[in-house]
Amino acid sequence: MTYLALARTWRPRLFPEVVGQAHVVRALENALDSGRVHHAFLFTGTRGVGKTTLARILAKALNCEQGVSSRPCGQCAACVAIEQGRFVDLIEVDAASRTGVDDTRELLDNVQYSPGSGRYKVYLVDEVHMLSRQAFNALLKTLEEPPPHVKFIFATTDPQKIPVTVLSRCLQFALKRLPLAEIAGQISRICENDGVPTEPGAVQALARAAAGSMRDALSLLDQAIAFGNGALRLAEVNELLGTLDRSRVSALLEAVAAGDAGQLLSALRQLDELAPDYDSVLAMLATLLQQAAMVQLAGEESLDDEDDQAAALGLAGMMAAEDLQLYYQIAVQGRRDLPLAPEPRVGFEMTLLRMLAFRPAEPGAAAPAGGLAPARPLSASKPAALTAARPGPVAAASAAAEAGDIPSAAEWAAFSATLGIEGAARQLALNSVLDRVDGRCLHLVVERRNSHLLTESQKSRLLAAVRARLGEKFRVEFSLREEEAGGTSAQSTELADERMARARRTIEQDPHVRELVSLFDAELIPESVREAGSPGRDKRPGRSPETEDIHES
Repeated sequence: MTYLALARTWRPRLFPEVVGQAHVVRALENALDSGRVHHAFLFTGTRGVGKTTLARILAKALNCEQGVSSRPCGQCAACVAIEQGRFVDLIEVDAASRTGVDDTRELLDNVQYSPGSGRYKVYLVDEVHMLSRQAFNALLKTLEEPPPHVKFIFATTDPQKIPVTVLSRCLQFALKRLPLAEIAGQISRICENDGVPTEPGAVQALARAAAGSMRDALSLLDQAIAFGNGALRLAEVNELLGTLDRSRVSALLEAVAAGDAGQLLSALRQLDELAPDYDSVLAMLATLLQQAAMVQLAGEESLDDEDDQAAALGLAGMMAAEDLQLYYQIAVQGRRDLPLAPEPRVGFEMTLLRMLAFRPAEPGAAAPAGGLAPARPLSASKPAALTAARPGPVAAASAAAEAGDIPSAAEWAAFSATLGIEGAARQLALNSVLDRVDGRCLHLVVERRNSHLLTESQKSRLLAAVRARLGEKFRVEFSLREEEAGGTSAQSTELADERMARARRTIEQDPHVRELVSLFDAELIPESVREAGSPGRDKRPGRSPETEDIHES
């Protein structure tokens, strides 16, 4: 018994069966139903997105014995012959193997003759960009004024190589890469129809590996079913594709976020035993960092895949936004530098160690050129940064938030500003409301939309900072509520406005500034003053946040 590959078995036979190209299908259907069918079409797009498939369906719609329409019957002799690849008036040409002008002239010699059995003679030229310049020139005249019984359909993966004189004579349709969700949905439908047991993670892994190509996805599905002996399991799919379980990638980034060199080296040793493609691992790292940044910005609803949501949500709660941006840049740069490394494993390890060695400079701190400062010291165990607050500046604190004083609800914003925490833990404090103080317990309320900040790591950091200020016996309890909690962001904004006004007064009264204004007839622009850590910040050592930007005109 001859087996037919899934890519051929499930090739669309009618326009409604085409997946992911609704913009092209709609235009073709409307043209066929209205009778406004152009004589030349150009389908562009990457491999496996449906260029040749659409061309054959179009040829079927033009030659169906029931008449020209967007719904060919699929039962008549013409439809069946086109489906089986034996329709004499559908001339398929592989331009990659027939690039010369003589081949083109031989092809065009038969254009003048009427169709043998169909309504139209359809020329389907695949990879048309491979034709030589002379071949394109020979094609131009016929392409501009073809006989009424001839239709040209061109397909290419590289439209930039086609002369503009040819492009201007064709209707162009750009087929897009298929979204991950549509490929995964098609794989699930095929497996359900064929009775193949599947795991959701395995379907997603295949769809991701297809990189937007449905044909590649079905070829991989064929291979995975054979490898899994009729079933689709995640572990076997990962083994087949040579990809890693996402949990291993998450473990690497968690070790980086914790600054735990021992944990990172242990994860690297386990990873090396699998002999992975380190370029692919760096790509997975960058993708996970991007997803975590999206979760911080727009919440977990910004990601479609539940597995992606779970991994990104945990990472988003462990890293500050600026750390995610820096680590993403290091991962991307590491991919570029990987071919220059003595061996891929070395380049990969140095990329991760670079993440450990640097972090964005803290606000107000002197930093070298480029805005990076050495990271906290590495240790073989979890650093104190995860269990104790890092001491920080106490500027902008109100009198009620001095050391040892329990804050009231109105004083929580000023109090949290003195804790010295940063990143996601600082965001947790700013987006919390002090509901009440019950003895030695602070009850904080967080809006449900900010629930992703309530990770164990960030709660521990905030608790440690509070205990460092108020005493070891204090506790912090969190609760969620649906209504607008308000957070302390508005209060923080008022404090920031006060600091800004004070900074502007300081600059105006500074004798050096007055001397510059007098000497150069300069004008001080108040709007140019920036708080430390804001865009436009001058990071040179010795600059005060209150005398940061002076613009002369």
